[in-house]
Amino acid sequence: MNVVIAIDSFKGSMTSLEAGESASAGIRRIYPDADIAIRPLADGGEGTVDALTLGCGGTRTQVCVTGSLEKPVLCSYGILDAGKTAVIEMSGAAGITLLSETERNPLYTTTYGVGEVIRDAIARGCRHFIIGIGGSATNDGGIGMLQALGFDLLDQEGVPVRHGALGLRDLAVISDSHGLPELRIACDVTNPLCGPQGCSAVFGPQKGADSAMIQQMDQWLSSYATLAGKSFPETNPAHAGAGAAGGLGFAFLTFFHATLESGVNIILEETHLSDYIKNADIVITGEGCLDGQTVMGKAPAGVAKIAKEFQKPVLAFSGCVTEDAKACHAAGIDAFFPIVRGAVSLEDAMQTDHAKQNMTDTVEQIFRMLRTFQNTK
Repeated sequence: MNVVIAIDSFKGSMTSLEAGESASAGIRRIYPDADIAIRPLADGGEGTVDALTLGCGGTRTQVCVTGSLEKPVLCSYGILDAGKTAVIEMSGAAGITLLSETERNPLYTTTYGVGEVIRDAIARGCRHFIIGIGGSATNDGGIGMLQALGFDLLDQEGVPVRHGALGLRDLAVISDSHGLPELRIACDVTNPLCGPQGCSAVFGPQKGADSAMIQQMDQWLSSYATLAGKSFPETNPAHAGAGAAGGLGFAFLTFFHATLESGVNIILEETHLSDYIKNADIVITGEGCLDGQTVMGKAPAGVAKIAKEFQKPVLAFSGCVTEDAKACHAAGIDAFFPIVRGAVSLEDAMQTDHAKQNMTDTVEQIFRMLRTFQNTK
């Protein structure tokens, strides 16, 4: 039996690789000689570096950079293609999970460290970049990143503006920079920069913004876009994804002419998953929670789409399954199974050892059933 396993991480519980290895262990209880390929998976957010570094045979490195509140943080990133391509998660430098709830305040959090990671990779010879921009703690429009990469962002007196969204308030001059790298941005957010669906209104509250701050930041970002448009005529704050990561998407679009792409599609393409699936007998995928949102560009749906191109059966395993997960059937997932095997607390269910064991045991039972039906033919 030839099985391809491509499961997204169960966030806070299992990495993609851990989930895949646990599923593989269940299969081998029934088919010890199965040919199993475990392919790491992510959707452009957490796990992107791991998925692409492992899936493409790259290496990992790390650099100490300025965190979102200007405290040092170690940020790991991947290097592929014999040192030509860097894979970065912005959340490794300026992620919301790096801050406690009391520390979150987008007036002060900065993307400066993201620029430092890019700068470090450039110094190592990288000229192509794949950057996941999910999970940010920032709402500074990417000005911190631009400052770290050599842009001058000045106030009326010619003084560099401060870090954080407050820097946008005083911004009067934006310089150009040269020799910028080629960037592919893994971005599944479609929000514009400003307005009711903009980054301040939609994502500001989870980053610590109150209603007054949201209104102020939205106005500052609008002025920032107008200023950028004077030097960069193709500036478009309404572009889908411009509001990603607190406006970091806008900075990439405007100053780097980057492409914003589906994170899942980038990973599936770069790891050549289709080359493995085309010879498979069965495909295994999954994620922490399988629901109606899974079909809207999430990783398992991307795996299922490829599998159906080769007419392969697809099974999905997840920590929990909601009622609207039925939509996954139309997206190519033939059957799905929750792995939680009893009434337990969420905390217990998410413990890594428990999750691994549950995955192994559940997959074993499904493949035991498959073998039973094969033997009755």
